[in-house]
Amino acid sequence: MAKVLVLYYSTYGHIEALAAAVAEGARSAGATVDIKRVPETVPAELAKASHFKLDQAAPVAVIDDLANYDAIIVGTPTRFGRISSQLASFLDQAGGLWAKGALNGKVGAAFTSSATQHGGQEATLFSIITNLLHFGLVVVGLDYGFQGQMGVDEVVGGSPYGATTIASADGSRKPSERELAGAQYQGRRVAEVAAKLHG
Repeated sequence: MAKVLVLYYSTYGHIEALAAAVAEGARSAGATVDIKRVPETVPAELAKASHFKLDQAAPVAVIDDLANYDAIIVGTPTRFGRISSQLASFLDQAGGLWAKGALNGKVGAAFTSSATQHGGQEATLFSIITNLLHFGLVVVGLDYGFQGQMGVDEVVGGSPYGATTIASADGSRKPSERELAGAQYQGRRVAEVAAKLHG
């Protein structure tokens, strides 16, 4: 049975919702799953004034947690076409794990959100994936077995590089059923690959 970590940063709850769906998908494949978030780096007063979602249930991760899993699925919103500074700061502290090769051969995946359809989702996914490859992880995307990313009948996130959602400029749009299904699919695929590699 694979042990999976869903590691995320979420400002307004969109990535938190995708993280829950990813975890549900991984559990459906028999994996043991923990959901953890990276520390908030914005001062508490500013985060509150900016209406950040501060009541997230997931515990805060520490770097050494990463070595305890067979698979790590990482999510963050886009920040001007790249990963959030909160996630970057967290991953930048993993040099010791990298130096020891502690993450080599684990399975990794990425998911994200943006305000608009062309807000840098794929660039953000690739910037997460770049980190995962440097750490020695085997990357699993959102393959075209998930047909929900194929249609153009509705505004929908998702790409072969990972599950995504589109939040709207004011954050009012929540992940759609199709986007959540994509996140579940990706979580299941990661758990299946991890079970094959580490079972």
